Amino acid sequence: MAFFPINQLALNRFVRFALIAACAAMCSMVAWAGGEQVVDKVVVLGSQITLGIADAASVGTVTQKQLEARTVYRPGELLESVPGLIVSQHSGEGKANQFYLRGLNLDHGTDLRTTVDGMIVNQRSHAHGQGWTDVNFIIPELASRLEYLKGPYFASEGDFSSAGSVNLKYADRLDNGVAGVAVGQNGYRRALLAASPEFAGGRLLYALEGLQNDGPFVHPDHYRKLNGVLRYSQGDEGNGFNISGMAYKASWNATDQITQRAIDSGLIKNRFDAIDPTDGGAAHRYSLSGAWRKTDDGLSTRINAFVIDNKLELFSNFTYFLDNPIDGDQFAQPDHRRTAGLNASHTRRFLGLGLESENTVGVQLQTDNIFNGLLNTKARRTIDVTRQDHIVESSIGVYAENATKWTPWFRTVAGVRADAYRFKVNSDKLANSGTATESVVNPKLALIFGPWAKTEFYLNAGGGFHSNDARGATIRVDPKTGDAVDRVTPLVRSKGGEIGVRGNWLPGLQTSLSLYQLDFASELLFVGDAGATEASRPSRRIGFEVANYYKLSNWLTVDADFAFARARFRDADPTGNRIPGAVEGVASVAVAVDNLGPWFGAAQLRYFGPRPLIEDNSARSKSTTTLNGRIGYRISPKVRVELDGFNLTDRRASGIDYYYTSRLAGEPTEGVDGIHFHPVESRSFRLSFVMNF
Repeated sequence: MAFFPINQLALNRFVRFALIAACAAMCSMVAWAGGEQVVDKVVVLGSQITLGIADAASVGTVTQKQLEARTVYRPGELLESVPGLIVSQHSGEGKANQFYLRGLNLDHGTDLRTTVDGMIVNQRSHAHGQGWTDVNFIIPELASRLEYLKGPYFASEGDFSSAGSVNLKYADRLDNGVAGVAVGQNGYRRALLAASPEFAGGRLLYALEGLQNDGPFVHPDHYRKLNGVLRYSQGDEGNGFNISGMAYKASWNATDQITQRAIDSGLIKNRFDAIDPTDGGAAHRYSLSGAWRKTDDGLSTRINAFVIDNKLELFSNFTYFLDNPIDGDQFAQPDHRRTAGLNASHTRRFLGLGLESENTVGVQLQTDNIFNGLLNTKARRTIDVTRQDHIVESSIGVYAENATKWTPWFRTVAGVRADAYRFKVNSDKLANSGTATESVVNPKLALIFGPWAKTEFYLNAGGGFHSNDARGATIRVDPKTGDAVDRVTPLVRSKGGEIGVRGNWLPGLQTSLSLYQLDFASELLFVGDAGATEASRPSRRIGFEVANYYKLSNWLTVDADFAFARARFRDADPTGNRIPGAVEGVASVAVAVDNLGPWFGAAQLRYFGPRPLIEDNSARSKSTTTLNGRIGYRISPKVRVELDGFNLTDRRASGIDYYYTSRLAGEPTEGVDGIHFHPVESRSFRLSFVMNF
């Protein structure tokens, strides 16, 4: 891992983490016994790529069967099948989720590249948060698999992929049609109809979903969404094409994060009450996409293109009466954009001089035409305008990669990626208008050793980046105060290294262990809540992850994952070196039971550890532990009922915590510092009736 320098202190910490993780892996091996034999090159199920194929210990594929077994309160939690990833929420159900991975508070998606069938979900230069990742349009029943890669080591992954990338694949065809209805507590209702009949020499897949959910809140979420998919496809995974249309529309109220002192003073009733009950929003996403693939005589070509129309109206109030004691601090962040993209890759496989080799070249194009702004509002009515902008952001990424098997026990993957960006901003304040360009080149390298005794070893290194908000690249004056401000770097570099091992050391058990370091030159970000830019400091994360998949028998499987990260700012500052919100310890144990006659079920225990909330670590969040479960019964081969339970222990925990200054009515004008939280939803149940046809 000489790709980047590691000082002696960091090396010592890395060694300590290696010892801890090695012990953890050994403990996990000892803890499991029995099960079916899993041989090299064959993995029946699980979130592990087969030996001899994976390029890192921290990559994997989650199968359709595993995805179906998960009990998810909201669609975004489907992504928690990625080991070490936490998906949370701090507002109403229609808002994009919060994500945590590898010691990063990823906010609404920065540094976690998310795609659905190759369509980028992250929205750059977004009104509320850079990399905004709204996955509420996902229909879980259509997911055929989920692929994940962690770290900036992969030439095919560009913007927002420094912590990792997730690609959810939709099926071209369903084995059976599905019609289902569900009812639950807190006003939960859902209906789904999906099938893929033969049509015109191919398959016509359709799906229609309707959902409503109020949640346990005093002022109900009143979340309502309509969701539809229509896809025509021919061929198979290697040779074929599909054309897809998707449509999603939703509206909701929001109980944003609150402060405990509002409960203690009697201002609000309880932890599920709101300080500003008029917060909320509405969103839509319409897309048209197509994919084509051809494989023949050692050649493989894949192309996909898409056009997406996204619109968001978002109203929030996090500080209550701090800035405006009369009308309150609610603000709106409208964002309307059209995104067009093209991804193409060509791979050539060949044998030469006794070596197996594979060369891949690819290109990725994207352009966003964006209209967004920041408005001061009261009860969703505009009081005044902080800023309004028209942004055109375009990018091109090209990459080349070579994978060569040098010996039966050693292979390499070497790549390089170049990205170029152009930012054009027309602002309502002329001083903040302008054009900026920047490019970045990043090398990637993987060394893979083995397999020996069903064990494979990995060394990975590479550089990555995330783009910053275009408005930060052209800004000159603060839109609120008029003070001069510094522009930010349009593209922020990252670099990382990883040591990993993957093995099938016991019958039925698959284990992967990775130890990593991830550096950012600066965690620069446009702060949508303030309408200005803020440059944070250089940072470093060192950590380990252990993922286990164990098939004990044909009726019982267990996933056990845990991770730890040490996140610090790298420069000296009297305020402290902790990174607020940086996740430390994460653990998850999921059990799936099937093939027990008509009965089946699942359970998942999730632990989300405490986090520093300010730089000097004097304020920390508490840990959050939740238990979800499912029990189901097959009335017939085509009909089943399921009962899902969430937060079964009814823990009074937080989904997220922040530390900042706010002001309630009657408090001092300078406000009060304190922890603000959004509660985990109370215990609830949902009953589903599903029929296949």
